[in-house]
Amino acid sequence: MTDTTKAPEGTAADLLAAALHLFGHKGFAATSTREIAARAGTNVASIAYHFGSKEGLRTACGAEVARRIGTVITTATSATPGSADQAARQMEAILRTMVGFVAGAREAEDVIAFMLREVAEEGAVLDAVYGAMIEPMHRRFCALWAAATGREAEGEATRLMVFSLVGQVLYFRIGRPVVTRRMGWERLGPAEAARIGDLLAANLHSLIARERLP
Repeated sequence: MTDTTKAPEGTAADLLAAALHLFGHKGFAATSTREIAARAGTNVASIAYHFGSKEGLRTACGAEVARRIGTVITTATSATPGSADQAARQMEAILRTMVGFVAGAREAEDVIAFMLREVAEEGAVLDAVYGAMIEPMHRRFCALWAAATGREAEGEATRLMVFSLVGQVLYFRIGRPVVTRRMGWERLGPAEAARIGDLLAANLHSLIARERLP
């Protein structure tokens, strides 16, 4: 069986890449193991060898999504902020990194498509990804918001605020065809993502200034 705590290699990596694409674009039920194996350039038996079953491959896809996105966010910032301004800068770094990855990075296409489908369908791996990645990252951002504003880290208003900040990022992925058409962009790439990052950073600092306790 594949160790999902580290980056996959070889045939396992090929199978994961194929499954992320097909599960994300067609859905789990509509995707056959034969399709996955063909896209990965291997045989159907390799799925059982590396992941046990199609369901096991789906679970491994969830772990791979958590690993990739977790790596991106951790790279942006992991140090404990020493001041309110440092906390604000860390939040800005996270938002800029998120929009660069979610909206502007080609390598994120299948990862995001898979996760959005799992969320929409409340798929089998959602609970695992929520526990391994979504909740810890949300709590981290809530703690940074509290450090920047003096608000309660786990208060309802803080948790909703963090969802609203992350939601801005996700909109530019979900609504990308609309955004590019209205903006007259051929695509939403790194340059366009950087401009969106500037806007989100400005929104963040305005909100912090408004919500910061005296």
